[in-house]
Amino acid sequence: MASSTSQADEEGGEELPARARILAAAMAAFMENGYAATSTLEIATRARVSKRELYALVGNKQEMLIASISRRAKRLDLPAEAPAVSDRESLTNALVSYGTKLVREVSDPGVIAVFRLAIAEAAQAPEVAQAFQTMGREASRAALRTIMARAQAAGLLTGRPAELAEQFAGLLWGDLIINLLLGVTERPSARAIAQRTREATAAFLRLHPSPDGAPAG
Repeated sequence: MASSTSQADEEGGEELPARARILAAAMAAFMENGYAATSTLEIATRARVSKRELYALVGNKQEMLIASISRRAKRLDLPAEAPAVSDRESLTNALVSYGTKLVREVSDPGVIAVFRLAIAEAAQAPEVAQAFQTMGREASRAALRTIMARAQAAGLLTGRPAELAEQFAGLLWGDLIINLLLGVTERPSARAIAQRTREATAAFLRLHPSPDGAPAG
């Protein structure tokens, strides 16, 4: 078991640092055995570290889970250099750009596996779902709320940013996330993701036409 992890943890012939090995080993064990049934000893064995080193570098199982989810969630942050939302064209571009990124990241098989883990462990280990909700889903929601708030400040949209963000997310995902979780559909291609995002953006903007006097771009 440890040997396969060792091979997976090598990139270009160089072994990953101990902390990265621990996080990779933890997620692999969680997926295979379930969160509740995985011991820190197994994780340490897979990562080829002592339990003392494991606790010093990462912490307990919950801290390993949070660290792993947080690392992935950072990819969903809105870039600091994101263009300003000043007219309908720039709003369209912002929604298409972020929506494409969101679907690409969340439809990744590794992320879908974490979704399934959170569902499977909901009764025995509710902290898995809580960590995923807080660290994972909130990252995308916060980014969408920021886009909507900027559009509202520019006079392009009316309504509460949180509600606008949820509405856009609903249009973007439809039944896709459920179908991915059930395994009844494949991860969409880059072209399909781009088309899905453009259609969701167009539908959202049709529901929210420009307020009087708003620049059209």
